[in-house]
Amino acid sequence: MTAASAPQPGAGPGILARASNIRCVYGGGEQDFTAVHDVSLELNEGEIIGLAGESGCGKTTLGNALAMIATPPLYVLSGSLEIDGKVIDLATLNAADVRAHRPYRGKTVSMLPQGAMNAISPTVRIRSLVVDVMRAHDKNANKDEALDLARDRLKMLEMPVRVLDSYAHQLSGGMKQRVITVISTLLNPRLLIADEPTSALDVSSQRMLVEMLLAMVEQRIMSGVVFVTHDLPVLSQISDKLAIMNKGEIVEMGPTAQLVEDPQHPYTEKLLGAVLDPTAETRRKGKEWLKGSSGLVRPSSTEGAKP
Repeated sequence: MTAASAPQPGAGPGILARASNIRCVYGGGEQDFTAVHDVSLELNEGEIIGLAGESGCGKTTLGNALAMIATPPLYVLSGSLEIDGKVIDLATLNAADVRAHRPYRGKTVSMLPQGAMNAISPTVRIRSLVVDVMRAHDKNANKDEALDLARDRLKMLEMPVRVLDSYAHQLSGGMKQRVITVISTLLNPRLLIADEPTSALDVSSQRMLVEMLLAMVEQRIMSGVVFVTHDLPVLSQISDKLAIMNKGEIVEMGPTAQLVEDPQHPYTEKLLGAVLDPTAETRRKGKEWLKGSSGLVRPSSTEGAKP
């Protein structure tokens, strides 16, 4: 199969992307380690899938394969991604011509990486990085339009536009993560792979980022998101479906509410059981603390609900 071939039968109406039989290994030594075992996923238009599991289960590896950014010692041995009427052979990532997938990266599929600290060049201002990203995919991209778009996205995350004039070392970890969110969505990708995007953020910043992603999907700026995290409470708020991953395999997948309320796989049940659920007494004391002397109580959307 070539990097992108004619679509095959089976992609029904409303299907955004279908990943089939993805197998990834880490190699280069005496023995290869299989990190993802023949995983398949299907994502509908306007849908957010939460990919959850413990650290080391293969979530990020799968995300890198889907985003077409796998590099040695990670090798994609097999698998395809069907999206926008094309069937992309992900195994050609290992071919000599690494440019085979470049037309699809950024616009068709984009990665919002976990390591914001390492994702921003320390030698250029954020504004230069924004323009470079746009022009890497369109040499005729207008500089002012690119910066205007970046300003709009920064405002969605309640960040000052002066951030564009900053260097990476002038930003906190949380600010870097939000800047990377802006840059990763500049090209309005059809599919966004968000790898632990809230892990470096405080609760307020998490809420803003989640609201931004939801708004972008609702407005069809993006058509779908694979949201990778081990934070099940966050996924219960944002995802339409959950895919539970363990030891390189998806062991259970289904609608979020249904899976949370009635898990079928023992690992899913254990994963949900590991989430701390405050007791009624703890919630009562929290309300009293929030009330203080003002006589007001902040509403809680999670009270009495399972994560």
